[in-house]
Amino acid sequence: MTTPPDSQTAQPDPTSDKLDAGVLKVAGVVVLGAIMSILDITVVTIALPTFQNTFHATYAIAAWSMTGYTLALATVIPLTGWAADRFGTKRLYMMALTFFVLGSLLCSTAWNIESLIAFRVIQGLGGGMLMPLGMTIMTHAAGPQRIGRVMAVLGVPMLLGPILGPILGGWLIDVHWFGMAGWHWIFLINVPIGALSLILSYVVFAPDRPEPSETFDFVGMLLASPGLALFLFGVSSIPEKHTVLASRVLIPAIVGLVLMVAFVLHALRTDHPLIDVHLFRNRSLTFAVLTMVFFAVAFFGAGLLLPSYLQQVRGLTPLHAGLLIAPQGLGAMLTMPIAGRLVDKIGPGRIVLTGLVVIGIGTAFLTQLHADTSYGLLMAALFVMGLGMGCTMMPVMTAAIQTLTHAQVARGTTLMNIVNQTAGSIGTAVMSVVLTNLLNSKPLAQPAIASRFDPAIAKQFPPGALAAGFDQAATAFAHTFVVAVALVVVTLIPAYFLPKVKPAAPQDSADAPIMMGH
Repeated sequence: MTTPPDSQTAQPDPTSDKLDAGVLKVAGVVVLGAIMSILDITVVTIALPTFQNTFHATYAIAAWSMTGYTLALATVIPLTGWAADRFGTKRLYMMALTFFVLGSLLCSTAWNIESLIAFRVIQGLGGGMLMPLGMTIMTHAAGPQRIGRVMAVLGVPMLLGPILGPILGGWLIDVHWFGMAGWHWIFLINVPIGALSLILSYVVFAPDRPEPSETFDFVGMLLASPGLALFLFGVSSIPEKHTVLASRVLIPAIVGLVLMVAFVLHALRTDHPLIDVHLFRNRSLTFAVLTMVFFAVAFFGAGLLLPSYLQQVRGLTPLHAGLLIAPQGLGAMLTMPIAGRLVDKIGPGRIVLTGLVVIGIGTAFLTQLHADTSYGLLMAALFVMGLGMGCTMMPVMTAAIQTLTHAQVARGTTLMNIVNQTAGSIGTAVMSVVLTNLLNSKPLAQPAIASRFDPAIAKQFPPGALAAGFDQAATAFAHTFVVAVALVVVTLIPAYFLPKVKPAAPQDSADAPIMMGH
């Protein structure tokens, strides 16, 4: 299929080795939507104590505003590849944006914690599709020769979201505009950004030209979506229950695993499965998926530790903690564009290995945390970690997608986003359980942390005991970072097998950049 002559000039130039204006416009629109959806996750994390106080809910109940969003993401992501093929990426992207903005508006009107959780689910139904669809649209726009560079552009919100989220959240929660408390504005801010994204996506993205669709894998949907959601529900319950042996953890996780195994067996016998497991015949994608699994467990799991250390052990506000973590994003911003160019020229293998070694060096410093560790040294370690992250996350995504044909891109990005979401949830649960067990093993650690939020507890400590409690808590955080370092080292194994030369272009890439919207 080719583009009609009258619209040919509006399309990005697939023969160019540079990111021309057409590709940059597409990338800008996609990044705007990605920033909105990713920031929303971290901003709501900061707001959980506010939800507890406002709605008189326990932390476990308030946390469902996060869990409900995650489960909605898990339910809808498997459908994205088929729906993109069936309806076209532009149309589906605009629908996902609409759901996300509508959910945001409804969240701002929540009258109790139950209504907030329900509206967060609506938000997640849209948010789950934004990232895989954005990756598909950008890949089609740029063509196989420039995937590394456009993935580097999309990687900016993925790395900056966890850093800017606490800063933005800490600021918004403190404001009172038009008679509304700050927690309303963490959702309302999405409305103008989402409306702008809708207008720009309508103007900038190429028109959809859906082709005859494959048969919808209804059996696959009944197995994959609830299987993934149940598994993530079980995993997400681990921090609350403090053990993997709780029935609320084991039962849904095991049922979810059984459903996912059944889906894989079904998909291997189906020509057009909901999630294309046949893609694992592609060696580059297989090792990229394995690398992403271990990296996401380490990265997203460890990502929760330092903000908690800064607030619970050092007594900083969420805003100040977010500002201290900002050097990580600055480091990533420096190396990400360079890594993107190099991946397009020499392949992802050497770039990812270098990035993982640098991340390991930065994270190793955090295994030596104390209750009075210099903030300057902490920021330096985070900057080093950021330099490595800029060479890791999106080059791994590029390794998976670079060798896919145009027809496989939507399914490939869906698969990578499922892996990313699942591994991130596992990482968060693993690090939470390790940290909780280490804190519980130190008699003064938990009371010291509690004293940060209740001054009356601090008065109960004998002289010197409070400082000893913070030392014990810092040691627990430091030892948890040892697990993160170990996971980074394990990630080097699959990363070693990523392509160390630029892979050959996929066979049907000649018309891929022209067909941006299926």
